[in-house]
Amino acid sequence: MLIRYGTNGKGRRVKIANIYTIEEHGITTGMIDSDALKIIKRLRHAGYNAYVVGGAVRDLLLNKTPKDFDIATDAHPRQIKKLFYNAKIIGKRFRLVHIQFQNKIIEVSTFRGLTPGDEQNTFGTIEDDVKRRDFSFNALYYSPVEEQLLDYIGGYDDVKQGRIRSLIPLDVTFKEDPVRLIRTVKYASTTGFQLPGKIKKALKKYSSELDRAAVSRLTEELMKILACGSSNQIFRYCMEYDMLKYIVPVIASNATEEMMDSLVTLDSEILERHGVKREYMLYALTRTYLNKPTESMIKTKTAFREVFKEMKAIIAPLTPPNIEVEKAVVLYFKELGISVRIPNQHSNAKYRRGGKRRRPQHRKGRPAESTTK
Repeated sequence: MLIRYGTNGKGRRVKIANIYTIEEHGITTGMIDSDALKIIKRLRHAGYNAYVVGGAVRDLLLNKTPKDFDIATDAHPRQIKKLFYNAKIIGKRFRLVHIQFQNKIIEVSTFRGLTPGDEQNTFGTIEDDVKRRDFSFNALYYSPVEEQLLDYIGGYDDVKQGRIRSLIPLDVTFKEDPVRLIRTVKYASTTGFQLPGKIKKALKKYSSELDRAAVSRLTEELMKILACGSSNQIFRYCMEYDMLKYIVPVIASNATEEMMDSLVTLDSEILERHGVKREYMLYALTRTYLNKPTESMIKTKTAFREVFKEMKAIIAPLTPPNIEVEKAVVLYFKELGISVRIPNQHSNAKYRRGGKRRRPQHRKGRPAESTTK
């Protein structure tokens, strides 16, 4: 193990990070997504620092294949965009860069600063960025060029010991970003790490904070839960810590074992097939709550629309794209042995749009911004 040194306020040399070599961490460049590797090398060639960061590093240390390879760098968004023709700057409070490839998007973020208050989303150094991470195992930085792993906060040991440790005080972190409540139980489920007693108490205490999270963010978190291969356990955690009623209240009020068994089947299929389509995930979640269409509904050709409305009500207030819900309805009718097609887009324009165009839905209060992946 190597040591990275810096200087303190008095100008004295102090240790600031451990640097683990390939003999210790076991991560090779061959384990890194080839496009992510190209991005890092181009940034490095341009004179910037760049690292694979967050969940990808954690998963690699656990001998798992990451779903995403996020990158952190000291290059600013406009500097990144100049280097990649396929890059798009997104975000308002904190700007990120999405680099689009044929079948995926790689997210590149600039190191975050520590300015307090509403203007906290400023750029900073890697040392600042570490302190903005949620959990220690998400604060590890891997450089595929040197094949070194940088650890400023003891996250490497936490991964090896199976520890979940928050880097932000528990009475602050879930208020700062309520979606971290969901991510906490997702981390526990996907890693197999045990939740410490203090975190369990905090999850239940601050579960109501989810009521002010943006619906769009909760929708995407639900889809990530369904896609991760551990949805059954995550749902059980969400029920145990009073969180599910703020995500999908209809399901929370009537969470049956039949539905949970459906999630077990979904998890198995995702692990065996290395993923399934989003509409199949929605179908697996809602199928046990849907009422079988009557003969009169089928004869009058209103069955599709009624089941569509019913499925939307089951997952309300979440708002996945209507086309995904429609395809999930088709899967349900296929299970029933009924041939049905998605209604024509032009003849059912109002139905497809849901009436007049509305502003994005948000929960009460100002939606919280994510500060980590």
